[in-house]
Amino acid sequence: MTKPELAAAIRASRIEGSFRLRSGATTTEYFDKYRFESNPHVLRAIAAALAAVVPRDTDVLAGIELGGVPIATALSLHTGLPCAFVRRHANEYGTRRLAEGADIAGGRVLVVEDVVTSGGQLVMSCVELRRLGAVVAHAVCVVDRGGGGRDRLRDNGITLHALFSAADLRQA
Repeated sequence: MTKPELAAAIRASRIEGSFRLRSGATTTEYFDKYRFESNPHVLRAIAAALAAVVPRDTDVLAGIELGGVPIATALSLHTGLPCAFVRRHANEYGTRRLAEGADIAGGRVLVVEDVVTSGGQLVMSCVELRRLGAVVAHAVCVVDRGGGGRDRLRDNGITLHALFSAADLRQA
């Protein structure tokens, strides 16, 4: 799938209405990530496109719950890198770990998210991964909504690599 074809497929997930974002902000535009993450052809193309921006020294891909998990898994299949699945909060049962799957301690971890707006949850997750011993300097996402997330991540020493901006996807 070409990049313009991928943009068109992701653009099809854009819906209009009144939506409350995780940050608490409201918007009239929403990218229903589950529409593109649940389509195997689109997910495969996303993984192929993201593979080009994975830093060469990456040891582990870390998918943020919930939307980053299928993307990290597809990217893992495409690159051969192991992945971890990062919860918003560690469970009070089972292993009680924040990050499940591949070991992140001491590894160079690329954090994977679907859509970034303010970057609040992404920054919190990166801080927690660092606290657990991960080296986090980069994050990738499919859509950067342009809500300050890139700057917030940069202020925390993390470079955001996005396949598309929301503005890219508004264009016909």
